[in-house]
Amino acid sequence: MNTYDVTVIGSGPGGYVAAIRCAQLGLKTAIIEKYNTLGGTCLNVGCIPSKALLDSSHHYHDAINHFEKHGIEVSDVKVNFKQMIGRKAEVVAQTSGGIDYLMDKNKITVYKGFGSFKDATHINISTGNTIDTIESKHTIIATGSKPTTLPFAKVDKKRVITSTEALSLSEIPKHLIVIGGGVIGLELGQVYNRLGSQVSVIEYMPKIIPTMDTMLSKELQKSLKKQGIKFFTSHKVTNVSTNGDDVTVSVDDKKGNPIEFSGDYCLVSVGRSAYTDKLGLENVGVKVTERGQVETNAHLQTNIPNIYAIGDVVKGAMLAHKAEEEGSMVAEIIAGQKPHIDYNLIPGVVYTWPEVAAVGKTEEQLKEEGVNYKSGSFPMRALGRSRASMDIDGQVKVLADTETDEILGIHIIGARAADMIAEAVIAMEFRASSEDVARSSHAHPTYTEAIKEACLAVNDRAIHS
Repeated sequence: MNTYDVTVIGSGPGGYVAAIRCAQLGLKTAIIEKYNTLGGTCLNVGCIPSKALLDSSHHYHDAINHFEKHGIEVSDVKVNFKQMIGRKAEVVAQTSGGIDYLMDKNKITVYKGFGSFKDATHINISTGNTIDTIESKHTIIATGSKPTTLPFAKVDKKRVITSTEALSLSEIPKHLIVIGGGVIGLELGQVYNRLGSQVSVIEYMPKIIPTMDTMLSKELQKSLKKQGIKFFTSHKVTNVSTNGDDVTVSVDDKKGNPIEFSGDYCLVSVGRSAYTDKLGLENVGVKVTERGQVETNAHLQTNIPNIYAIGDVVKGAMLAHKAEEEGSMVAEIIAGQKPHIDYNLIPGVVYTWPEVAAVGKTEEQLKEEGVNYKSGSFPMRALGRSRASMDIDGQVKVLADTETDEILGIHIIGARAADMIAEAVIAMEFRASSEDVARSSHAHPTYTEAIKEACLAVNDRAIHS
């Protein structure tokens, strides 16, 4: 029987990072993956393929809407959807192959099969009719999540689909009905909107991206509405039915009146649920919450001392980079170090265009917590860089403590917001004040000048607005 210091179940961003960090720290490490490729949801049917399609569709959108303004004349622009999906698959394959390389480089043993607990120190690995057992001193559960389904919207993976199927369709929908105005629904909705689909987004809450700052929600909805996406907030879906190639979504509107939406595809994107199916947690007594997530303490340790859990399978935002941080932290804890994570400084990003990114507290949270704060905002359209690239939608909002001026939150919507948020995270990691950032030189012309200007605006000193 093969014996390891640490075994990781699941090879997504949390799992493979945990495995690499364990190996770096001198621990004999194994990783178990039930699928044929490494990388989990993020690399195979999530972050990476969705960004590939967002980039491809963005090029097409620019070609038919913006090239002429730039003095570039093109004619007869067409979408080769099969090639677009093929390129996405190539990107996924390259990225997943990179994980294979990293496993080999770090001398991590990879098992392909379904991992489940036999007991606290033994793991069964099932491959077809064969079961192998390994011994492990510590185990890290990194099994991730799966799309949440609705009891009245049966997913058939043909017309009623999840994000997984939406990334590999054989045709461009005529009318895509999206249930859920969160990150996944909006990103995939924009992909198909750019490619010519009519897109209707139905959201139960009063605003899209409901967990983010209200400014971001309003600005993003305004921008996407201009692009042709239709929004129906405060609408409750009651039933989804199919008839051949047609999908009917029954909804109660804001006043409770029943209405129907008809389309050829319905994307159910109402979030994700922790994946713990058939892990054998009951065999070792690992506790799970009412929501099916694995219970852990501040060190991500379960009630069984040698078993840890990270990523989407535990509480908190379901983000790849959050899982990566947790993977590194657990590896270092097992090795006897004392790392920590400030969850307030895990940024959230929506990769639509304009992009949305935020870190720290929202204005709503500060009000609810009774924190005295001051705010500064700056519009992207006031930047020379934004006018040069024709990306003028959006703004930056900075929230700072009234007395100390420490930055409490930064909320960005605009071109390259996903990259810009790193500056905000670093500033807040070192507890910078808005004055600190305002007095730091920012290259001109850049989008990040908007962060500096918003920090200046906190104390009514913005130069360009």
